[in-house]
Amino acid sequence: MELLFLAVFCLHILKTEAVVGHWCYRSQKCELPQCKGPAQWQEINVACEGDKQSPVNIVTRNAEYDGSLQPLTFEGYDVKGSAKWDLQNNGHTVKVALDTSPKIGGGGLERKYKAVEFHFHWGVLGEQQNTPGSEHSIDGEKYPMELHIVHIREDVSDVTEAKKTTDGLAVLAFFVKADKQNENYETLLSELKNIKYKGQLAKVDPLPLSSLLPPEEDLGRYYRYLGSLTTPDCYQGVIWTIFETPVELSQRQLSQFAALHFDGKNSTPMMENFRPVQLLNTRKVLWSGAGIALPTAQPLLLALALTCTLSSLSH
Repeated sequence: MELLFLAVFCLHILKTEAVVGHWCYRSQKCELPQCKGPAQWQEINVACEGDKQSPVNIVTRNAEYDGSLQPLTFEGYDVKGSAKWDLQNNGHTVKVALDTSPKIGGGGLERKYKAVEFHFHWGVLGEQQNTPGSEHSIDGEKYPMELHIVHIREDVSDVTEAKKTTDGLAVLAFFVKADKQNENYETLLSELKNIKYKGQLAKVDPLPLSSLLPPEEDLGRYYRYLGSLTTPDCYQGVIWTIFETPVELSQRQLSQFAALHFDGKNSTPMMENFRPVQLLNTRKVLWSGAGIALPTAQPLLLALALTCTLSSLSH
């Protein structure tokens, strides 16, 4: 009996030691009380308590219109690569590494950035229960999920090298809302059942990145600010672009993420894998406002035309 107790105690010690210094989300604290939740991430990486951290709550009335924020250019986003994608459960999220290099430019960016991976953050996505889980929020309102497409400067070889610069990364963020079925996601989502546990990989047929996004004509309206990665090491050199138009998935499609776990069998279900919002401090959130001129200009032109007509009739 003493040997059994000793064995159990040793396993507990080993498990505790394994997670000391390991970062986690708040939803994992019940199973792993020793892991470092978001409020303690600065103990792992001091940058996590910097003054330019992400995500943030975007207060629309405070966002400043910036005419230089024209629609982004998307190079290679409509190209379907030849190599299969690696869909991975990395213990924190679902991640897809990209071997081709679609690029973004324009839109106020001073250089081009190439896409290296995309991943998701979400809340509770069950059929019966739903809790919003986007990282950013708009006027305090959150969406069920958020998609991040991570890009690095085109003149560097990898993320590590990109982090040696002050503007190394550019992340495109898309809110995901529960709406109608999105056929373009079916290939990806059908494989989630095969990566339930940490470290599992699945091969999926590649897709043009543009097929996972809202229509290009809806991508002109976005917010821009300077921030950080939303996981340790919390690197502060990320140019964030948060689009107004969300991606649409059905409730059934969203619920497929509920099959995932943070670790192995019987571990905590992967849910609420988002960082709470951080202080904006002295930063500004800019707004592209693209596409607003035409609808507001039409009534103005009509009013001017009517004024001119009435003026001519009165003479």
